[in-house]
Amino acid sequence: MDAIVLAGGKEAWARGPKALYPYRGRPLADWVLSALKGAGLRVVYVGEDRGLSVRPDLVLPDTGGILENLVSALPHTQSRVLVCTADLPYLTREAVEFVLGQDPKAALVYTIVPKEAVEAQFPGSKRTYARLREGVFTGGNLLLLDRGLFEKALPLAKKVVALRKKPLALARLVGLDILVLYLLGRLSLGHLEARAQRILGLEARALIVPYAEVGMDLDRPGVS
Repeated sequence: MDAIVLAGGKEAWARGPKALYPYRGRPLADWVLSALKGAGLRVVYVGEDRGLSVRPDLVLPDTGGILENLVSALPHTQSRVLVCTADLPYLTREAVEFVLGQDPKAALVYTIVPKEAVEAQFPGSKRTYARLREGVFTGGNLLLLDRGLFEKALPLAKKVVALRKKPLALARLVGLDILVLYLLGRLSLGHLEARAQRILGLEARALIVPYAEVGMDLDRPGVS
Protein backbone atom coordinates (compact mmCIF):
# COMPACT_ATOMS: atom_id res chain seq x y z
CA MET A 1 0.00 0.00 0.00
CA ASP A 2 1.06 3.60 -0.62
CA ALA A 3 0.76 6.51 1.78
CA ILE A 4 0.07 10.17 1.08
CA VAL A 5 1.44 12.74 3.51
CA LEU A 6 -0.41 16.05 3.32
CA ALA A 7 2.25 18.57 4.31
CA GLY A 8 0.93 21.74 2.72
CA GLY A 9 -0.11 24.94 4.43
CA LYS A 10 1.67 27.51 6.56
CA GLU A 11 1.10 28.72 10.10
CA ALA A 12 2.14 32.08 11.51
CA TRP A 13 3.42 30.47 14.71
CA ALA A 14 5.50 28.00 12.68
CA ARG A 15 6.98 30.86 10.61
CA GLY A 16 6.41 28.86 7.45
CA PRO A 17 5.23 25.36 6.57
CA LYS A 18 3.86 23.63 9.64
CA ALA A 19 5.29 20.31 8.46
CA LEU A 20 8.82 21.71 8.74
CA TYR A 21 8.40 23.16 12.24
CA PRO A 22 11.26 21.85 14.40
CA TYR A 23 10.11 19.43 17.07
CA ARG A 24 12.63 17.64 19.29
CA GLY A 25 15.38 18.53 16.84
CA ARG A 26 13.60 17.33 13.69
CA PRO A 27 10.93 18.69 11.34
CA LEU A 28 7.44 17.55 12.31
CA ALA A 29 7.07 15.63 9.06
CA ASP A 30 10.20 13.58 9.81
CA TRP A 31 8.42 11.79 12.64
CA VAL A 32 5.50 10.89 10.39
CA LEU A 33 7.75 9.71 7.57
CA SER A 34 9.71 7.50 9.99
CA ALA A 35 6.52 5.76 11.14
CA LEU A 36 5.21 5.24 7.61
CA LYS A 37 8.52 4.03 6.24
CA GLY A 38 8.92 1.75 9.25
CA ALA A 39 5.61 0.14 8.32
CA GLY A 40 6.93 -0.52 4.82
CA LEU A 41 4.87 2.04 2.93
CA ARG A 42 5.83 3.91 -0.21
CA VAL A 43 5.26 7.60 0.56
CA VAL A 44 3.97 10.37 -1.70
CA TYR A 45 4.63 13.69 0.05
CA VAL A 46 2.77 16.90 -0.87
CA GLY A 47 4.47 20.08 0.35
CA GLU A 48 7.91 21.59 0.95
CA ASP A 49 10.51 18.96 1.82
CA ARG A 50 13.63 20.98 2.64
CA GLY A 51 15.53 19.74 5.65
CA LEU A 52 13.84 16.35 5.90
CA SER A 53 16.18 13.57 7.00
CA VAL A 54 13.71 10.83 6.05
CA ARG A 55 13.11 11.01 2.34
CA PRO A 56 9.71 10.42 0.71
CA ASP A 57 9.56 8.31 -2.45
CA LEU A 58 7.88 11.12 -4.38
CA VAL A 59 7.52 14.83 -3.60
CA LEU A 60 4.76 16.98 -5.10
CA PRO A 61 4.27 20.75 -4.71
CA ASP A 62 1.70 22.26 -2.37
CA THR A 63 -1.29 23.24 -4.51
CA GLY A 64 -3.20 25.14 -1.83
CA GLY A 65 -5.98 23.40 0.08
CA ILE A 66 -5.89 19.99 1.76
CA LEU A 67 -8.37 18.44 -0.67
CA GLU A 68 -6.54 19.90 -3.67
CA ASN A 69 -3.29 18.36 -2.42
CA LEU A 70 -4.99 15.01 -1.96
CA VAL A 71 -6.37 15.16 -5.49
CA SER A 72 -2.93 15.92 -6.92
CA ALA A 73 -1.37 12.97 -5.09
CA LEU A 74 -3.96 10.26 -5.78
CA PRO A 75 -2.93 9.56 -9.42
CA HIS A 76 0.56 8.67 -8.15
CA THR A 77 -0.67 5.91 -5.81
CA GLN A 78 -1.93 2.35 -5.93
CA SER A 79 -5.64 1.57 -5.66
CA ARG A 80 -5.61 1.42 -1.83
CA VAL A 81 -3.96 4.32 -0.02
CA LEU A 82 -3.32 5.55 3.52
CA VAL A 83 -3.68 9.33 3.90
CA CYS A 84 -1.92 11.11 6.76
CA THR A 85 -1.24 14.68 7.85
CA ALA A 86 2.35 15.75 8.51
CA ASP A 87 1.79 17.11 12.02
CA LEU A 88 1.70 13.89 14.06
CA PRO A 89 5.03 13.87 15.96
CA TYR A 90 4.05 10.90 18.14
CA LEU A 91 2.96 8.63 15.31
CA THR A 92 4.49 5.15 15.57
CA ARG A 93 5.00 2.24 13.23
CA GLU A 94 2.83 0.12 15.53
CA ALA A 95 -0.11 2.51 15.20
CA VAL A 96 0.22 2.57 11.40
CA GLU A 97 0.41 -1.23 11.26
CA PHE A 98 -2.69 -1.51 13.44
CA VAL A 99 -4.69 0.67 11.04
CA LEU A 100 -3.44 -1.30 8.03
CA GLY A 101 -4.16 -4.62 9.71
CA GLN A 102 -7.69 -3.65 10.76
CA ASP A 103 -8.64 -2.07 7.40
CA PRO A 104 -12.40 -2.74 6.86
CA LYS A 105 -11.88 -2.31 3.07
CA ALA A 106 -14.60 0.33 2.71
CA ALA A 107 -14.15 3.06 0.11
CA LEU A 108 -13.47 5.52 2.95
CA VAL A 109 -12.23 4.55 6.41
CA TYR A 110 -11.94 7.28 9.03
CA THR A 111 -10.00 6.66 12.24
CA ILE A 112 -11.33 7.69 15.65
CA VAL A 113 -9.63 7.41 19.04
CA PRO A 114 -11.36 6.75 22.39
CA LYS A 115 -11.03 9.53 24.94
CA GLU A 116 -9.72 7.12 27.57
CA ALA A 117 -6.83 6.14 25.28
CA VAL A 118 -5.86 9.79 24.78
CA GLU A 119 -6.06 10.60 28.49
CA ALA A 120 -4.04 7.52 29.41
CA GLN A 121 -1.18 8.37 27.06
CA PHE A 122 -1.42 12.18 27.01
CA PRO A 123 -3.03 13.28 30.30
CA GLY A 124 -4.23 16.87 30.29
CA SER A 125 -4.12 17.25 26.51
CA LYS A 126 -6.89 19.30 24.92
CA ARG A 127 -8.78 17.51 22.16
CA THR A 128 -12.21 17.96 20.61
CA TYR A 129 -14.45 15.03 21.49
CA ALA A 130 -17.84 13.73 20.37
CA ARG A 131 -20.05 11.51 22.54
CA LEU A 132 -21.58 8.60 20.68
CA ARG A 133 -23.50 5.54 21.86
CA GLU A 134 -20.29 3.50 21.65
CA GLY A 135 -18.24 5.97 23.71
CA VAL A 136 -16.46 9.32 23.55
CA PHE A 137 -14.05 9.82 20.65
CA THR A 138 -11.72 12.29 18.99
CA GLY A 139 -10.99 12.23 15.28
CA GLY A 140 -7.84 10.58 14.00
CA ASN A 141 -5.51 11.94 11.34
CA LEU A 142 -5.27 8.78 9.27
CA LEU A 143 -7.65 7.83 6.45
CA LEU A 144 -7.83 4.78 4.25
CA LEU A 145 -9.17 5.28 0.74
CA ASP A 146 -10.08 3.25 -2.28
CA ARG A 147 -8.64 5.59 -4.87
CA GLY A 148 -11.00 4.82 -7.71
CA LEU A 149 -14.18 4.98 -5.66
CA PHE A 150 -13.12 8.12 -3.80
CA GLU A 151 -12.29 9.95 -7.02
CA LYS A 152 -15.90 9.42 -8.13
CA ALA A 153 -17.09 11.14 -4.93
CA LEU A 154 -14.75 14.13 -5.23
CA PRO A 155 -17.40 16.67 -6.34
CA LEU A 156 -19.43 15.91 -3.19
CA ALA A 157 -16.32 15.83 -1.01
CA LYS A 158 -15.38 19.29 -2.27
CA LYS A 159 -18.86 20.52 -1.37
CA VAL A 160 -18.48 19.23 2.19
CA VAL A 161 -15.05 20.83 2.57
CA ALA A 162 -16.35 24.12 1.19
CA LEU A 163 -19.05 24.16 3.90
CA ARG A 164 -16.75 23.34 6.82
CA LYS A 165 -16.73 26.96 8.03
CA LYS A 166 -20.47 27.42 7.50
CA PRO A 167 -22.07 25.49 10.38
CA LEU A 168 -25.68 26.07 9.38
CA ALA A 169 -25.16 24.99 5.79
CA LEU A 170 -23.13 21.99 6.92
CA ALA A 171 -25.86 21.06 9.41
CA ARG A 172 -28.44 21.13 6.60
CA LEU A 173 -26.23 18.83 4.56
CA VAL A 174 -25.69 16.38 7.43
CA GLY A 175 -29.36 16.43 8.41
CA LEU A 176 -31.42 17.61 11.37
CA ASP A 177 -32.12 14.03 12.44
CA ILE A 178 -28.41 13.37 13.01
CA LEU A 179 -28.08 16.55 15.08
CA VAL A 180 -31.09 15.62 17.19
CA LEU A 181 -29.72 12.12 17.83
CA TYR A 182 -26.39 13.64 18.87
CA LEU A 183 -28.03 16.09 21.28
CA LEU A 184 -30.08 13.26 22.79
CA GLY A 185 -27.00 11.09 23.24
CA ARG A 186 -28.38 8.42 20.90
CA LEU A 187 -26.11 8.94 17.89
CA SER A 188 -24.15 5.82 16.93
CA LEU A 189 -21.28 5.03 14.60
CA GLY A 190 -23.78 3.21 12.40
CA HIS A 191 -25.83 6.39 12.01
CA LEU A 192 -22.74 8.38 11.01
CA GLU A 193 -21.51 5.74 8.57
CA ALA A 194 -24.90 5.53 6.87
CA ARG A 195 -25.18 9.32 6.56
CA ALA A 196 -21.64 9.68 5.20
CA GLN A 197 -22.47 7.02 2.64
CA ARG A 198 -25.64 8.87 1.63
CA ILE A 199 -23.83 12.21 1.31
CA LEU A 200 -20.74 10.97 -0.52
CA GLY A 201 -22.28 8.08 -2.41
CA LEU A 202 -19.69 5.56 -1.23
CA GLU A 203 -19.28 3.10 1.63
CA ALA A 204 -17.77 4.80 4.68
CA ARG A 205 -16.62 3.15 7.88
CA ALA A 206 -15.22 4.38 11.19
CA LEU A 207 -12.25 2.50 12.65
CA ILE A 208 -11.70 2.70 16.41
CA VAL A 209 -7.95 2.94 17.05
CA PRO A 210 -6.52 2.46 20.57
CA TYR A 211 -3.31 4.34 19.69
CA ALA A 212 -3.71 7.90 20.97
CA GLU A 213 -0.90 9.22 18.77
CA VAL A 214 -3.16 8.87 15.72
CA GLY A 215 -5.27 11.77 17.02
CA MET A 216 -2.52 13.91 18.56
CA ASP A 217 -1.67 16.48 15.93
CA LEU A 218 0.49 19.45 16.95
CA ASP A 219 -1.64 22.55 16.46
CA ARG A 220 0.35 25.05 18.48
CA PRO A 221 3.97 25.61 19.57
CA GLY A 222 5.30 24.56 22.94
CA VAL A 223 3.78 21.05 22.98
CA SER A 224 6.23 18.50 24.37
